Amino acid sequence: MNLIFAVDGNWKIGFNGQMLVEIEEDLHRFRRITEGHIVIMGRKTLEALPDQKPLPNRINILVTRNKDYKPEGFLVVNSLEDLFPLLKEVNPDRKMEVFVTGGGTIARQLLLFCNKAYITKIFKDFRNTDTFIPNLDLDDDWDVVWESEVQQQDDIYYRYINYERVRW
Repeated sequence: MNLIFAVDGNWKIGFNGQMLVEIEEDLHRFRRITEGHIVIMGRKTLEALPDQKPLPNRINILVTRNKDYKPEGFLVVNSLEDLFPLLKEVNPDRKMEVFVTGGGTIARQLLLFCNKAYITKIFKDFRNTDTFIPNLDLDDDWDVVWESEVQQQDDIYYRYINYERVRW
């Protein structure tokens, strides 16, 4: 599995179910990387999507404890124990990559199963945040394998950083 997130300087990813900031080029990058693959998200992440619709050209898996929550276009599992058999079913030959896209709880629960991370690091610390993912810079199991040049949108500066797990 792979993580794919935009984080601020404290590895915060959102507030009240919403992203910290929308960076147009980052949204295009997200689409390029995840199209044709599998995305996993929690209910709050789904509810933050435009019109709460599945992301096109991807298999969308929703993890929620609510057994009655069955949004159209999503494969729904009610526990992580149910997730792995579903992944085997929809991706038996493992040709598609699996991306953990949100939110913080799902990312923390699935981190041990991830071996790559595509991070957009925003050079700003947002005050109004309530969601985070683990700081891979402080985790000896992860190394930076690639960094972009610094990018800019309006007054937001950011960099793409790819990580790989080096220890299990």
